Amino acid sequence: MRLTGATANAQPSAVQPALFTTPEGRVDWVDVAKGVCILFVVMMHSTLGVEELTGQHSWMGTIVTWAQPFRMPDFFFIAGLFLVRTIDAPWQRYLDRKIVHFAYFYLLWMVIQCAIKCGLFAGTPETILPNMIEAIYQPYGTLWFIYMLPIFFLVVRLTKDLPVWLMLGIGAALEIAPIGTGYLLIDEFAARFVYFYAGYALAGYAFALADRATSRPLLGIAALLAWGVINAFAVFTDVQVFGGTYSIAQLPFLSLALGAMGALAVIVTAALITRTLVGRSFSYMGARSIVVYLAFFFPMVVVRELGVRLGLFPDTGMLALVTTLAAVIAPLILYWIIQKIGFGRFLFERPAWAHIDRPVRAKRVTIAPAE
Repeated sequence: MRLTGATANAQPSAVQPALFTTPEGRVDWVDVAKGVCILFVVMMHSTLGVEELTGQHSWMGTIVTWAQPFRMPDFFFIAGLFLVRTIDAPWQRYLDRKIVHFAYFYLLWMVIQCAIKCGLFAGTPETILPNMIEAIYQPYGTLWFIYMLPIFFLVVRLTKDLPVWLMLGIGAALEIAPIGTGYLLIDEFAARFVYFYAGYALAGYAFALADRATSRPLLGIAALLAWGVINAFAVFTDVQVFGGTYSIAQLPFLSLALGAMGALAVIVTAALITRTLVGRSFSYMGARSIVVYLAFFFPMVVVRELGVRLGLFPDTGMLALVTTLAAVIAPLILYWIIQKIGFGRFLFERPAWAHIDRPVRAKRVTIAPAE
């Protein structure tokens, strides 16, 4: 995540986010957090797909269930962290960086996914066009995060002069309310906007938390252990309410609290492991998280199908793990190859013609879904 000197001074609560910066001006722990986020997202899709095909629950499924309260909240929270530095940019530049940018990748990869799913796997090419038309108003497949981000960016820009407490209150009320229309745009906006806005409005506190965690690592580890136990208890404990059976983590107010706690836990985790080998691996993946997010679906499906049909892994959990790793690593290899041969960059880097505010030629576009 690239920084400017004004980032810290753009809001009263901000602190200078200089902790663990690279020579290129990236904050390592933010990239680590993004790497953790994208891993959990890919793990969810990979594991649930494997379990659906095999009809068996696995230990990987247990991990996916444990991560459910914070998996997407932390993704959106991290995505909003650096919005403060561009919120007052000229409208043309803002629309280019925050709306057109994601619209390009969504439309491109929506076409690719439709062509593959409807053409190769479904065997009905004539359904491609109807699927593409529907994808314009109903986010398609795994791409719904890319679809929602520009909407969040636009809403925050239009409401930037409103009191922070009011917007946080509205976002919290939407998350708590039992909104389930079946229309992904409405449902996910209600469920996730509060986390994105909190990342924007409370970014300074997030950097302060990361700083505190690195200066007092034992306290950070103790807090993480306590959070992990609380999160597990809430996820795996069912209660009879509202005429049905729900886990504690699904209950109103508690789901919001667990989402917020999980986002903070990811920040602390990222800050603590940044300088480790594991942390550097997550940082590399997080700095290229949009590459993984856009392209993981194809290797995921291929490895999953081959694993099930050939019976390569008798243990469902192991198959889910291998599928997850393949879905994460394959896009990174593809991106590395593209950089070497110089062809195919349009898949992950927006070409000049797709800009409405021309980028400075001397600067290389940074691939990061939060920018």
